[in-house]
Amino acid sequence: MFDDDFVPQKAKPQPKKLDSLSVDELEDYITELQEEIVRVEGEIKRKKASAQAAAGFFKKSD
Repeated sequence: MFDDDFVPQKAKPQPKKLDSLSVDELEDYITELQEEIVRVEGEIKRKKASAQAAAGFFKKSD
């Protein structure tokens, strides 16, 4: 058996318990999540641009 056959599954992050948070804490949490979404969207754009540039570089010219 090879080590490559064993690929550990990524643990899914557990949702934050919201019932004990105040309204202010919940609003702060929303702000944090929105900032994280913006960060992730930026990374997606960066990776797509990089992939597009690479595809253009390796594209056969006629």
